[in-house]
Amino acid sequence: MNKTARHILLAAAGAILVSGCALNPFNGDDESEAAASNTRGGLFGGGNDEASIGVNAYLWRASLDTLDFMPLSEVDPFGGVIITEWYSNPDQPQERFKATVYILDRTLRADALKVSIFKQARQGGAWVDADVDPATPRQIENAILTRARQLRISRFE
Repeated sequence: MNKTARHILLAAAGAILVSGCALNPFNGDDESEAAASNTRGGLFGGGNDEASIGVNAYLWRASLDTLDFMPLSEVDPFGGVIITEWYSNPDQPQERFKATVYILDRTLRADALKVSIFKQARQGGAWVDADVDPATPRQIENAILTRARQLRISRFE
C-alpha cells in the first residue's frame, strides 16, 4: 500500500471513529433537544444534520456495545449499518454466526432497529447455512434497546 493510500485510509478510519463518539446524541424525540443539537455544531463544525451521525446515537453505541465480542466487517454510522465477521463460540466451534444491524431512524424506538442473524454449521469440512432460532434476532434487538435506554438514562444522571 502506498503512502497516499495509507493516509486516506487512516483519515477515513479516524472520521468513522470520531463520528462514533456521538457529538450529537439527541434522538429528535424532544423538539428542544433537536433544536439544541443544531446549534452546537456537528462533526465538522457545520451545525447541520449532514455533519453529524445519521442515526440515533444511543442505538448506534448500544449496538456496538452489544456486539463487541464479534469482529466487525463493515461499519457505516451515516447509513446506520453494522455488519460483523463470522464468529464461532470457542465452546461450539462447529457453529458460527454473523450479524447485521440496521438502525433505521434517528429516534430511540424499537421499530428503528432491525437485526439479522446468519448461522452456519460445519459439515464434512465445509460451512453450510443453518436455520437460526427466530427468537435470536429478537433477543439481540432487546439487548440493544436495553443498553440504549441505559445510555440515555445515564446521560441525565
